[in-house]
Amino acid sequence: MLDLPRVAGRAVAVPLGALARWRRGKPMHPRGVVLDAVLERSGGPAGWGVPWLAAEGSQPAAVRLSRGAGLPLRLPDLLGLAVRVPGPDRPVDLLLSSAGQGRLTRRGTVLRRDAASSYSSIMGYRSDAGTLLFAATPEPGTAPLPSDPGALAAAVAARRPVFVLSVARGSGEWLPFGRLRLLGPVADFDPDLQFDAVRNPPPGLVPDGPMARFRAPAYATAQEQRSRAAGR
Repeated sequence: MLDLPRVAGRAVAVPLGALARWRRGKPMHPRGVVLDAVLERSGGPAGWGVPWLAAEGSQPAAVRLSRGAGLPLRLPDLLGLAVRVPGPDRPVDLLLSSAGQGRLTRRGTVLRRDAASSYSSIMGYRSDAGTLLFAATPEPGTAPLPSDPGALAAAVAARRPVFVLSVARGSGEWLPFGRLRLLGPVADFDPDLQFDAVRNPPPGLVPDGPMARFRAPAYATAQEQRSRAAGR
């Protein structure tokens, strides 16, 4: 049977690779800021067979807030919130896009200007408890954040905003499992830092569904072309 999402991902990889060569860098989310953060785990669903969600405690993390298409700053854009949490064997990467939080809208992206908005993984993860989705939402009372990377870095350093991380089974209720406290821009960060939600999922979860099958070939080719464009 023809796997349409995977075929579409391979097709999209061609223009993404060309865009990476033209930009000599990221084909998507070219403008962003990398931030130091702390993941404060409060303990999520314990009966889902995913210890990573049920863990408690705090640990350092890295976050990248970005504009997806690189549109002019006066226009709304597809905003991204990427999270990297260090692990003993490999990191955990979550890639979230500006989206709604409703039963249907959580799987659809939304163009926005305010970086203090709601984000969804869009991509599902297979688990013993069913298909899971992740979300990040600003804590109530959080002031708007500019999506312009220059202004955003200063705003985060001054306000230290907090996002609530939640998980849901399919279209079910969002259940919080932690808070992501943004601290400020990373002083010395690796410019080649690449987040990969397909290769670095949370332990016990497997990226699944049309978005995972679309993303895998598209991202792999785009990252390869980006490395070639940078001369590596």
